This record gives sequence, structure tokens and C-alpha cells, in this order.
Amino acid sequence: MKNSALLLGLAAMLGLFLLAGNSWGQTLNHSHQTALASLLSSKWESYAAGKTNFGGGLAMYIISPKGDFYASANMPGGTKDAHFRGASTTKSYTSAAIMLLHQQGKLNINDLITANIPGSSEPYVPATSDYNIPNKNEITIKLLLNHRAGVWDVANSDIPSKETVPYAGKNYIDYIKELAPEHTFTFDELVGVVATCEISYFAPDTDYHYSDTGYSMLGKIVERVSGQRFDQFIAANLLTPNGLTETSFPYLGNDRTIPSPYETGYQYLSNTLTDVTVDNMSGHVAEGNVITTPADLAKWVRALITGQSGLTAATVSLMTTEATVRNYGLGIFKVTGLGFGHNGAHNGYLTTAFCDPAQDVTVVMSATVINWGDLGSEIKFLYDTSRAAKNLLGYSTAEAN
Repeated sequence: MKNSALLLGLAAMLGLFLLAGNSWGQTLNHSHQTALASLLSSKWESYAAGKTNFGGGLAMYIISPKGDFYASANMPGGTKDAHFRGASTTKSYTSAAIMLLHQQGKLNINDLITANIPGSSEPYVPATSDYNIPNKNEITIKLLLNHRAGVWDVANSDIPSKETVPYAGKNYIDYIKELAPEHTFTFDELVGVVATCEISYFAPDTDYHYSDTGYSMLGKIVERVSGQRFDQFIAANLLTPNGLTETSFPYLGNDRTIPSPYETGYQYLSNTLTDVTVDNMSGHVAEGNVITTPADLAKWVRALITGQSGLTAATVSLMTTEATVRNYGLGIFKVTGLGFGHNGAHNGYLTTAFCDPAQDVTVVMSATVINWGDLGSEIKFLYDTSRAAKNLLGYSTAEAN
């Protein structure tokens, strides 16, 4: 009986200790949450200072060993599940799709895009005039992944004014959308502009130039190798297995809205703030069309970079160790103090999403206004705020990745 009483006493003491420990953990978590919210508010107030008619806000989601945290600034009612346009963070999905097919032996990233798909008599890209782009026979899948193929970027570079086409001297996508706002762009159409104008930046593997159109070509390769539409392949192989229920990839020209709940997106130009939430993203499939949430994007980036998305650690290593030229690997940026991931900029939204695998800390920052007059400083602001958030939680942002 005495032994039983002693055991009961010890059990009671242990229970009190565990309750106290749990209470302390909750208090610490709440303390971190409050401090992160204060940090974000202060940083956003500082960034917005002096900007006339400025608006929008900033959201942050962190996954870390110390807990998961959401905070926002100037976003009344904002939540970790509010949708926004993730822009070029899309490329992390496209590159993951290509690397998954490589991992499965269904393609080889070192193959030329003119080579036949393994086990098929069909080449990776169609043998049609739309894909008869400059230097086609020298471009590998890998060069498209790391932006070293020299493919002209139809989304971000105006067509040279010397070309004898109606859209000479203009941005092709903007030109077409002005004529038909709900036009559905296709991979063939976008690459066909490059072929028609016979334009490129440089010979393959001689330089680096970021190219959305290069990723449009990768989207086409995913479709031809898998036999599925791009968004269907991504959903079946990357979204569903990773529980990313709030992420989608619109591809039709009339699919212009964002699912609720969503964050309104603004552009800021010449001291004028404009709501640009509604948009036709069909011209950006596979390179910038993702709609996601802070929580979903953080979950995805962490799963990808830590080798838990369906890609093996060896495959992920191929993607990250290549980040030597402009800190860009195979669809993955490397940023000091933040790790690996991708950023994204589209009208209304600017996003950075990075995972530090050594410390297992993932930070997503998403601004709902894009400052076209000083985009470089806004991106730097997101990076700096991400580092400050990591430091606040006690994690290093020194170069160690």
C-alpha cells in the first residue's frame, strides 16, 4: 500500500510538471506570436512611410521547430488561409514536376529538347513551326530549368521594334489582352512568338537570362511526357500527395478571379494605387499562374526542400547544388540567411518563399501590393523582414546553406 501511495504521488507530481511545461510552451508560443506581429507591423509601417496613396499589406507564415506562426500587417481579417497569386513561385512546382519525371526515368534533364521522349518516337517539344526557335538543337531540358537556354522571355521583354509583326515594340501578352481580355493563351502560341520573330538572348549555356517562356516550354514537356494537362499532372502528383488543398493553377482566360477568402492585390505606380486582383493568368501557365495561401505555400516549400514532397533527397540535391550562377539552380533560388526556394512578382502581389533545411525553418512573405517604381527595394524589404523574423525566433541568418 505504501508503494502504491508513493507511485500515485509521483504520478501526480509528474502530471503537474507536464501541465506546467505545456503551459510554459503555450506562453512562449504566444510571446513569439506577439513579437512577430509587432515586428511585421513595424517593418511595414517603415516601408510604407513617405509613399503617397500607398496601400496593401504584408502577410507572413513560418514553419519552425518552435512552432508555426502567422502574422499580418495592414490586412484586416487576414488569415493563413487567404488566397493570393504566388506568381513565379509556380516555377518551384514546374521544376519539381520535371525532376519527378526525371527521377522516374520518364525523361532525362540532360537530353536535348529535340530528342525523343524515352520509349517514344515523339520529341520532347513538337516538331512544328511554333517550336522552331533559335538554337533549338542546342537546348537541353536542364538549360531551360536554370535559365541558361537563351530563350526570349515573351512575358517580360518587349518584342524588338524592328520585327515586322503587329506587336513589334510591345509586350505580346499585354497587346493581346488589350484586344481580348479573356483570350486563352497556350504554350504553342507563346513559344510561337519567339519562333516567328526568330529572337533569343544568347547561344545556349553561354550566359544567364531569366525566362518565363523557357518555363512555358517546360510546361509543354510535362504535358507531352505525362500525357496529362499541366495543372492535372501537378494536382495528381504534387498537390494531393502533399495535402495542398488550397493551391490551384488556372489556365483559362476567363478564369480571372481568386477563390475566397482572398487578399486584394494592388499595383502602386506614380503615386497611384489600383486594384488589380482580377486578372487573366493563362499567359503564365507553368511559370507564374499559381494561386495559393501563406500556409499552403510554406508547407509546399518545406516539403520540397527537405525531400518530403515525393522527390528524393538526391533529386533535391540536384536542384539546389546547381545554384551557382545568379544563385539559381534547377528552378530554385538560393538566398543568404533564408535557404532555398523562389520568389514571385505579378501585378498586385510580391512573394518570397524559402526554407532553410539546416535549421528546418521556412518563411513565406507575401505583400499584396507591387511597387513597380522600385521593385528591387520591395523584394529586398521582404528578404530583410524574413531574416528579422528568423532572428527574432532565435535562428541564425548567417551564410550556412
